[in-house]
Amino acid sequence: MVTTLDDTKRQAIAGKLADIKAIQSLIISTEQKLIGSCPDQDVRDRLQNMLNDDQKNLGVLETVIVQYGTPAEPHSTVKKFVEQAQQMMAGDELSFYQKLIQHELLKHGQVMSGIVVHKAAQVVGADIEVAIAPLNTINFENRAHQEQLKGMLELVGVRELTGKDADQGLWARVQDAVAALSGVAGSVVTQNTDKQDINIQTLIRLDHNKVNTIFTEIGATKDAQKLQEYFGQLYKDLLAHAQAEEETVYPKVRSFYGNDNTQELYDEQAEMKRMLDEIKSINPASADEFRSKIKQLMDVVGDHVRQEESTMFAAIDNNCSTEQKEQMATEFKAAKSKIQQEMASKK
Repeated sequence: MVTTLDDTKRQAIAGKLADIKAIQSLIISTEQKLIGSCPDQDVRDRLQNMLNDDQKNLGVLETVIVQYGTPAEPHSTVKKFVEQAQQMMAGDELSFYQKLIQHELLKHGQVMSGIVVHKAAQVVGADIEVAIAPLNTINFENRAHQEQLKGMLELVGVRELTGKDADQGLWARVQDAVAALSGVAGSVVTQNTDKQDINIQTLIRLDHNKVNTIFTEIGATKDAQKLQEYFGQLYKDLLAHAQAEEETVYPKVRSFYGNDNTQELYDEQAEMKRMLDEIKSINPASADEFRSKIKQLMDVVGDHVRQEESTMFAAIDNNCSTEQKEQMATEFKAAKSKIQQEMASKK
């Protein structure tokens, strides 16, 4: 019998993503404290811009975690570190310069964690790489923030030591580096909106891309253990996606997409769920039967995806404002996260 397996490598990546989210919240808290105590208007403005980026990127990171589909909690050591760092940044023991150094270290650690997760995804599975792709844009922006912080540290440090401003040579070079990095870092996820959420079509398409990648992985492997692992992820992803759509998207589009078209989407997903349970009961040793059923499921999912990405997406564009599409994405992501948590608790 095929079961939804917990792969240790995938679970480890989930834990690392949870750690990154905890540190991202710490970074936001630290920037708010730094802005409140900053003596220099130019530095304060730049910190405010960073804060705006980091608040937006927290939303992107939450999207990555939901797309990844494996809930996890931050490690206890990370929780303890966050608590200690918050106390240190709120206290008077460190000067503003010293606190700025600690913040640059947080940014450096966040960049390295993001790179490690990206490289680990390449090792573990293509579907993971697809799910966490938006994390790369956060890595670029954090790297740009590091360059800005170097300039701030020079300016603030020299001023604390001498009471005078530093030569602006490095500061000017930092601005050029930031401009270059900002161009490299341009992305559909982080720059298409000032909100913390992307629109509903992009969010659904991310799900579709991940599922298509898992189908490809299933077709490419001959390893029985990997077959169970991939199907286990496919099973969880499709069920969570379908239920979240049925709770938050389909009821909203019915009025302008039409009763018949919307009901067809419900019916297709009911058939998909039936097929998932049927495949789950097949012994993977029966390779021919298993792959035949997977092919049938892939055809059903493919037809469903094409309908959503063509006519339903067009109907949403024609009838919903940008704000409505982003709000729908927020509700979809929240529903999907709750469903994933419920699935995890039933194991």
